Amino acid sequence: MKRKNKPKLLIVDDERNTREVLEKFLRLEFDVTLAEDGNVALNLLKRNDYDVALTDMQMPGASGMDVLQAILSKEKTCPCIVFTAYGSVETAVNAMKKGAFDFVTKPVNFDQLEIVLRRAVESKELKDENKELKRKLKGSASAPNIIGNSEVMHEVLETVKQIAPTKSSVLITGESGTGKELIAQALHQHSGRKGGFIAVHCAALPETLLESELFGYEKGAFTGANEQKKGRFELADKGTLFLDEIGEIDLSAQVKLLRALETRSFERVGGVDTISTDTRVVAATNRDLRAMIAEGTFREDLYYRLDVINIELPALRERQEDIPLLIKHYMNLFADDNGKEINNITEDALSVLSAYGWHGNIRELRNCVERMVVMSRTDMLDVSNIPVHIREKAGVVNAKLILNSTSLDLDNNEKILIVKALEECNGNRTHAAEKLGISRRTLHRKLHTYNIS
Repeated sequence: MKRKNKPKLLIVDDERNTREVLEKFLRLEFDVTLAEDGNVALNLLKRNDYDVALTDMQMPGASGMDVLQAILSKEKTCPCIVFTAYGSVETAVNAMKKGAFDFVTKPVNFDQLEIVLRRAVESKELKDENKELKRKLKGSASAPNIIGNSEVMHEVLETVKQIAPTKSSVLITGESGTGKELIAQALHQHSGRKGGFIAVHCAALPETLLESELFGYEKGAFTGANEQKKGRFELADKGTLFLDEIGEIDLSAQVKLLRALETRSFERVGGVDTISTDTRVVAATNRDLRAMIAEGTFREDLYYRLDVINIELPALRERQEDIPLLIKHYMNLFADDNGKEINNITEDALSVLSAYGWHGNIRELRNCVERMVVMSRTDMLDVSNIPVHIREKAGVVNAKLILNSTSLDLDNNEKILIVKALEECNGNRTHAAEKLGISRRTLHRKLHTYNIS
């Protein structure tokens, strides 16, 4: 969330000189409102919302603790920083136990105050972003577990709603990890079909078992067939049969599958009776079936029977605006699963994760966020929690964008960036590496490559 206006700051102090000095020092960065005592502050809080508040603790009338409680009781609360006299730290600690964001001692160290205020505003922005992400998550998708607010995902979900009530076969294509099974489940959930959703992961079944899994078998059909067993086609009667990784089945199984699709009937292995079913077939693949047809490894007639309607899922890198939603979803999911209280992720971390290519798509992102949550030692995820290989691939590329350079020489831009980071970190290579989002070892290698002393 990028702020367009100055943060609104409420300063509460009964000392006029303190108020005026603070207002003069902070007015360039903040929209400052002054309150000469706690009672005035309480009235202001009833009518206005603020991004951060500074309040003295000892004042005539309403105290700083009263102001703190009023702020915390508001629907739109904000971080509250308390002033305390030097030597009265116990009072400030008590205020922090009650919910104060931080404290500063009097006389005020303006450098320290500026740092605390910056942290407070960033905390407020992150909490506001958290609320906004939750709001988007609630309305992001028309199917459970599908997270996405991008235009391309809205188009996918509109197609799902349109074709779900039909009996036509559907072929879902897209890279591995893009959520093909979730779309298949959404098709079933919107179909109104009374039967169940039965999934078959074709690549996980050997050729010798695939036919019996799909169509079932009669007792005595082969060694070990001690009783009759219904196949997945039969179990999915009046429901949906999802054939994942359809490109992995061999040609002999393709022939039998084609017949079942054309006639809506089949025989169990070892049986003679024809069984009819009302089964809707949804298939998925990450392979190029047209190329397989040209190679002779996939039947063209089966392809057209499966591909009555095609849904092509976008890669995650093609829907970058959905990445923060997905990260937040999985952050909350894995925090709950692991009993950890993780509430936020920094904007820098979101920027690095959004810049990464995600060739493993949602599956890779899910794995990354789970690792970040499990390894985190605080209640907020930041760049340091991102796996090193992702920081190295995404961090520098993301940082290059900040340069706004007209040069397309990536090596030269990278060299400029490294020098800039070292300058900002006063030559501290560890801090510079963290700032760039790469490991210290990688930074040393690049310093040698670019002959940077």
